[in-house]
Amino acid sequence: MASTSTTRPVAPVSGAGRTSRPAAPARAGTGRVTARRRELGAAGALMTPFFVLLVTVFLIPVGTAVWLSFFSDDQPGLGFGPEKTVFVGVRSYVAVLTDPTFLGGLGVVALYCLIYIPLIVIGSLALALLLDSGVVRLRATAQLALFLPHAVPGIIAAIIWLYLYTPGLSPVIDILGKADITVDFLGVHTVVPSIVNIALWSNLGYNMVVFYAALQAVPREVIEASVVDGAGPVRTALRIKAPLVRSSIVMVAMFTLIFALQLFTEPMLLGQSTPMINSRFSPSMYIYDAAFTRNNYGLAAAASVILLVFTVALSYGVTRWTNRANAAEEDAR
Repeated sequence: MASTSTTRPVAPVSGAGRTSRPAAPARAGTGRVTARRRELGAAGALMTPFFVLLVTVFLIPVGTAVWLSFFSDDQPGLGFGPEKTVFVGVRSYVAVLTDPTFLGGLGVVALYCLIYIPLIVIGSLALALLLDSGVVRLRATAQLALFLPHAVPGIIAAIIWLYLYTPGLSPVIDILGKADITVDFLGVHTVVPSIVNIALWSNLGYNMVVFYAALQAVPREVIEASVVDGAGPVRTALRIKAPLVRSSIVMVAMFTLIFALQLFTEPMLLGQSTPMINSRFSPSMYIYDAAFTRNNYGLAAAASVILLVFTVALSYGVTRWTNRANAAEEDAR
């Protein structure tokens, strides 16, 4: 006798007991949003000090200088009335750009940059390559000796060299005089090289340390391969090491350019001992003289804005030229 099996119908699962499949992607999306918000919050917390300093130290002073440059203190009534601050538009900019002393200061700074920047970059790179090659013994002592002048404040360094440049005080000039060699370190043709010498003495060791640190990141395998291929120390330094630290070279050259355009401390102090340096020898000295000697803050602000624009334009030009050179080299490879 065949047995009949009864099949019970399966009851549909109620909505309360059914698991919804789209719930998992929704939770994943919510998790991604939360993680993204945490990343943005962390980035904002880390960047806040930078933006606070940027606004406080740079944007507010620049905005104040731009605002002051459009105003001037005039005295009506043939100079007998009270001073009034009046809007003068771009009059201060025109006065600065047509002032021969300001244009002469730009020429002096241009000459200073043409002499100083190649010497500081090539000299510091050569010293770093020499230390990295292992030829120099007591490497740490040599680095300390070269870096030590940078620890001397700029004003003190200028005073030291002013003593060495002043006739009657300088032992260097006395020694040269005994050998019938007469050198006027603060003459019309030597004053700019003398200023360059002070800057080199102060900053050569610092830039050398920057290049030496960059050379330590060069893969040793590349250098060993060049030696195996028969490259000597000089060729290895010029063809292998120097191109690999090109970014550091560009960085040092750019920052040196920016600081060179602000030339102030050395000529300000050397000007006490030579008539070759006047109160408007450089653009920064022109700004100082306009603000604190002539009390013309509008003119000083306009000159400051012009110097800032000039510096930013040169920095941008160097950056663009470097990026194009790197892109062309990568395409050639």
